[in-house]
Amino acid sequence: MKYLPVAGKAVIVMFTAALLAACSSSAKKDDEEAAAAAAAAAKAEQERAAAAAAAQSEMRAKRDAAAAYGSVFYFDFDSYALKPEAIEALNAHIAYLKTTDEAVRLEGHTDERGTREYNMALGERRANAVRDYMVVNGLPSYRIETVSYGEERPISMGSGESNWSQNRRVELK
Repeated sequence: MKYLPVAGKAVIVMFTAALLAACSSSAKKDDEEAAAAAAAAAKAEQERAAAAAAAQSEMRAKRDAAAAYGSVFYFDFDSYALKPEAIEALNAHIAYLKTTDEAVRLEGHTDERGTREYNMALGERRANAVRDYMVVNGLPSYRIETVSYGEERPISMGSGESNWSQNRRVELK
């Protein structure tokens, strides 16, 4: 066996020390990078959770606003033109429905005056007027079903304008 001179041993020791220092520096750098990545991931998750909570809160607020307006829209005699209060209520419902994938059914109704056929057609025109307004304002038509009941499902029985006015409606279900 040959023995290395002291200078050769010193070179080997220095080389080994340099190699170990480089490895520990690299390991330390890797640990720091992993910690930074974990912190960034945790921050991103917190931001995502906060955004989801804000979206849920906004959706609940829009749902509550729509519910406050009610889901019945009234019409004048022999008319299918939307009233200003119906438009205001519809805007609240549209804002809420844009936050969900829910489908809706619009049920058109009339009062008892007129023939059955005429009232079925008028109930359909009323439901379609509401549907058209919703579609123009950004709700996809495939999520809206319309049906007419004409005079067949009154909510107020009897004759007289106070009863008839309650029956001239579209209900959002």
